[in-house]
Amino acid sequence: MEQVKVVLVRSLIGAQKKQKATAESLGLRKIGDSKVANNDAVLQGKVRVISHLVKVETV
Repeated sequence: MEQVKVVLVRSLIGAQKKQKATAESLGLRKIGDSKVANNDAVLQGKVRVISHLVKVETV
């Protein structure tokens, strides 16, 4: 399975509760935090919710 790295590049201040909860579920709290995860449908849905706050790179 392909893996991707998700990096939080924008602040969560002012984000909606749903967006903050999604970032928290990915383990992203502060700018610069990153997580490597399998690229599956669940991850793609989470990234879609906070796409304006994160950067996604292939590993």
